[in-house]
Amino acid sequence: MKQETQDRLKQIKQRFRLMMNGMASQSMREKGLGYSINWGISLPALKTLAEEYGKDYDLAIELWKENIRECKILATLIMPPADMKADLACLWVSQIPNQEVAAMVAFNLFQYIDSAKDLAFKWLASASELEQMCGYNILSRLFMRGEVLDSREINELFDQAKTALEGGSVSLQHTVVNMLSHFCTISDEYNKITKSAFKSYDLDIF
Repeated sequence: MKQETQDRLKQIKQRFRLMMNGMASQSMREKGLGYSINWGISLPALKTLAEEYGKDYDLAIELWKENIRECKILATLIMPPADMKADLACLWVSQIPNQEVAAMVAFNLFQYIDSAKDLAFKWLASASELEQMCGYNILSRLFMRGEVLDSREINELFDQAKTALEGGSVSLQHTVVNMLSHFCTISDEYNKITKSAFKSYDLDIF
């Protein structure tokens, strides 16, 4: 690790201690968001910190290695999307500790990389629910930006979504429903085919 990166990492950790929110940290632990260390720092505060440090590949790599909530989230905010190659994204997604980070890395970083859609579909078929959640979170963001799919992709998406709705956890099911709700808003046609495909699932999204 470069000395400059090491110094910045140390400084960030010191700042986290000063910014600690004990009540928020305790609340997250009670909700099952397990980290070795969780300072309970708010997302707006972390975004402000990210703007101060700017995009920094080396620092993001080192932050991600830490099993500290704030380090993981800050890493997703300062990693330059252009430097997040597919193999590195696959490594990071395999190291996601919980659903909060699965959302943060998708929203803050993965949705902006060149291979976002391809990786999302790859992760929908993963045996890991956290990887699946990350995939659905990416697609939600892409659909919010008007991303369209071809018929093969739509069929694959619906097949994977049905499997998740029928056998996944409540958290995964919620992520799938959220994704479908964004998919429906792209066009009247998408809304119609989604309504038809999921008519037996009693989804309150139409």
